[in-house]
Amino acid sequence: MPLYNKVSTFRKEKGLNQEDLGKLVGVSRQTISLIERGDYNPSIIVCLKLARVFEKSVEEVFSYVEDERK
Repeated sequence: MPLYNKVSTFRKEKGLNQEDLGKLVGVSRQTISLIERGDYNPSIIVCLKLARVFEKSVEEVFSYVEDERK
């Protein structure tokens, strides 16, 4: 169940590094890195905080694609 995101794109548009973004949303730089790579699905709270920092909707930052093979 892939959860895709544009965290890296929006972070760079805001001129933030991973550590600064992590501080703004209350997670580590490593967590931001994992989210950007798609290796970690954040909680809804973190999704909401990221969207707020980017001034975007959650749907603009994250998208879910149903596995069509099922």
